[in-house]
Amino acid sequence: MLRTLVIAAHPDEPEIYAGGTAALLARAGHAVKFLTLTNGDAGHHELERGPLARRRAQEAVRAADALGVIDYEIFDVHDGMLEPTVELRLRVLAQIRAWRPDLVIALHADGGGHPDNRAAGQLAAHAVEFAMTRNLEVGKPALERMPLCLLMTDYASAPVHRADVVVDVSPVLTAKLDACLAHASQFLEFAPWQRGFLDQAPPAGDVAAGRAFVLEHWAEFAEEETFQLAGYGRKADVEEVRRLLAGTREPAA
Repeated sequence: MLRTLVIAAHPDEPEIYAGGTAALLARAGHAVKFLTLTNGDAGHHELERGPLARRRAQEAVRAADALGVIDYEIFDVHDGMLEPTVELRLRVLAQIRAWRPDLVIALHADGGGHPDNRAAGQLAAHAVEFAMTRNLEVGKPALERMPLCLLMTDYASAPVHRADVVVDVSPVLTAKLDACLAHASQFLEFAPWQRGFLDQAPPAGDVAAGRAFVLEHWAEFAEEETFQLAGYGRKADVEEVRRLLAGTREPAA
């Protein structure tokens, strides 16, 4: 069984950038965990931080159910305030050692865009470097083998992202869309408000219209997911990663 840890900055990012791969892995019998390093409490045009954080945690549970993700952990760090500190690096390291992943998927550490996303990428990269270092104690035993690490894209990193591996997620597209719709505060409210098409968003209860809405407005991330070999973690070539992710195919009927 392959153990995968997806590390992002905000709830809803693992779903849109790696949710299809997560669903394929889960359906093939592998274990997937999502970890976000903030609680997403800034991401709304109407809700205050406290109610929004609670709502987004509830949305994350529903999204995990849609994908078959068995654990979804959210750090209690304010959205918009994530910094790559030593304290947070050690918290991420403890999560990595506790989950003992074979595969880590994280955001790019460099570039523009949301500062939280870049900080999350840095924290993942720096934490993985110490995964096997026994004398750096975080309450969990050091790994015996480095995980293989991949980078997922987001809006800001898309121009520099290298698609070393492409995963066709069309077999689980409905599950991915439903996981995104579970985050209604983002895909049906905040992001449409930010991007100027809130008036086109369907009501949360209209599943068919919601799927079509996400598919239309997030088309570049919907039906395939691309990953870049990270410059940290266990060294691997593209062919090894492809063989590893061959397990994402659904079992034959």
